[in-house]
Amino acid sequence: MNNNKICSCSCCESKKNENQHNHNKNKSKRILTIIGAAIFIGAFFVSVQTVSKIMFIAAYLFIGREVLLLSFKNILKGKVFDENFLMSVATIAALCIGEYPEAAAVMLFYNIGMYFEDLALDKSRGSIADLMNIRPDFVFVRRGDTFIKTEPEIVSVGTEFLVKAGEKIPLDGIIIEGSSIIDMSALNGESLPKNVSVGGLVLSGSINVSANLIVKASKIFEESTASKILNLVENAAQRKTKTENFITQFARYYTPAVVGLAILLASLPSLLFGAPFEVWLNRALIFLVMSCPCALVISIPLSYFAGIGGASKQGILIKGSNYLDALSKTSAVVFDKTGTLTKGKFKVIALKSQNNFSADDLLKTAAYAEHYNAHPIALSIKEAYKENIDEKKIKNYRQEPGMGLYAEIDDKKTILGNAAFLKKNGINISEISDTSTVVHISIDGAYAGYIEIADEIKSDSKEAIAYLKNNKIKTFMLTGDIKLIGEKVANDLQIDEVYTNLLPHQKAQKIEEIKNSAIGSLVFMGDGINDAPVLALADIGIAMGALGSDAAIEAADIVFMNDEPSKIITALKIAKNTKAIVIQNITFALSVKAIVLVLAVLGMAQMWAAVFADVGVTMIAVLNAMRAMKN
Repeated sequence: MNNNKICSCSCCESKKNENQHNHNKNKSKRILTIIGAAIFIGAFFVSVQTVSKIMFIAAYLFIGREVLLLSFKNILKGKVFDENFLMSVATIAALCIGEYPEAAAVMLFYNIGMYFEDLALDKSRGSIADLMNIRPDFVFVRRGDTFIKTEPEIVSVGTEFLVKAGEKIPLDGIIIEGSSIIDMSALNGESLPKNVSVGGLVLSGSINVSANLIVKASKIFEESTASKILNLVENAAQRKTKTENFITQFARYYTPAVVGLAILLASLPSLLFGAPFEVWLNRALIFLVMSCPCALVISIPLSYFAGIGGASKQGILIKGSNYLDALSKTSAVVFDKTGTLTKGKFKVIALKSQNNFSADDLLKTAAYAEHYNAHPIALSIKEAYKENIDEKKIKNYRQEPGMGLYAEIDDKKTILGNAAFLKKNGINISEISDTSTVVHISIDGAYAGYIEIADEIKSDSKEAIAYLKNNKIKTFMLTGDIKLIGEKVANDLQIDEVYTNLLPHQKAQKIEEIKNSAIGSLVFMGDGINDAPVLALADIGIAMGALGSDAAIEAADIVFMNDEPSKIITALKIAKNTKAIVIQNITFALSVKAIVLVLAVLGMAQMWAAVFADVGVTMIAVLNAMRAMKN
């Protein structure tokens, strides 16, 4: 193991250096602020006025150093009108008119506000940072009789690798040796671990809990589940809502307008009415400080970011804040049936024996007859039987694909299949409504009865539909199943409208029709296996149970990392809560600023009120934004 290769790629080193640089920078900033705050407080206890002034100026420079430097650098880059510029102009002017304590105080409270903002951002990144920990650091690949430590990025498909107990699984793959317990909570939010053994699929980012495994890579790192999820999360911030884009545009025009008004406020009363210039300059400075749009520019993106972070803790990955915003306006949800509302797994739901045959006779004969059949219907019958099969009792097995089969079970001639198959063989069968898959059975020429098999509805499907209906969101279901089966599921779940016998392209057409009639956002939820085209057509495509499904993660806007339809309830609550917080912050920030602005013009607000209208409002808005994390 001495040849283990340690990751030293340039991208990793660059990221580490960047993080270290930011850490050192923030540490220096905090030290300077603490020194400046100590000098600022000490200045109030110095009786000599000249010394006190010098201390206030020193405190101002210690605390405001970074703001002043950023303002100067941004001016050189042509980025003049930002919060650093406003702070610099207002405080320098305050120094010029002898308002030393006020100038230092503005910088101090501004820095405190930014510190709280950094704390809030770190907290909102917390759940996403936890998710980012799914990125593997290394992989032990097999080289002959030993395992060599190397980077996951260079491992090819088919390579065998070792995953020790307690380690992250670095790549998607198939287990070829060993059995263990896998913790997938980082991927799907589920705390219940999963037992895996030879032949089982394991996904990158999971934790191997109990025993060593040898796995054969089925995907390269760039195509692995962990990599796709990481890319999805890292790119989420790039897709902004209309509200965020509006605030960005608003700030571009708002800031220079504020500077212009401040200049007019300082000069016009003196020029036109002979008012004292110093009085109106002070009011203009207060106006400048309080008008900084920090609360809006910071808290609104932070609210959406916190909402996305809160959703990720619930196993819900949202590709951008625009999708979170659109989800809050949902007016209709369209569901795929198989694998979404139902388990996509057949189950025996009824045994209807006739002509003196018992239900046990019916199930046993069917299980023996289906012993060599791997069809999902056959598997459901054998699963229901649960007993061991004595193959010696099965003779002369013959199958007619799509119809049924012949066999001798315990020397009794058995015919098993659909209604047409048994009628073709001269067996009189019971006529039943075709709301489920039915397997008819005859034994020695006598009709023994039939077995009803259905795709089981998921336990939380009713809860999901009920929540949507209670919130006046219309529900639809699309399925390729026949009308009677589709309508039975829709009736059981009380879905508003159901469309059956649909081919994939017809599903897409139906989505377009529903979308054109929807007032708000149209959501489509599919299991991610074959729903990629429809996921892309909806306003919001949700792929559920899509863990490891490449097409779904690519096509969907939101990914539920498990197969519970009730996750739509959690997602909608997060979206609505986040939207409410954004509206609260906008209303609160603009209202306070408007009030203090009027008071400043009338000479009824001092610099402290301006500090609250800027830094105080920002801090309150940031703390409010953090509530989006708790859903």
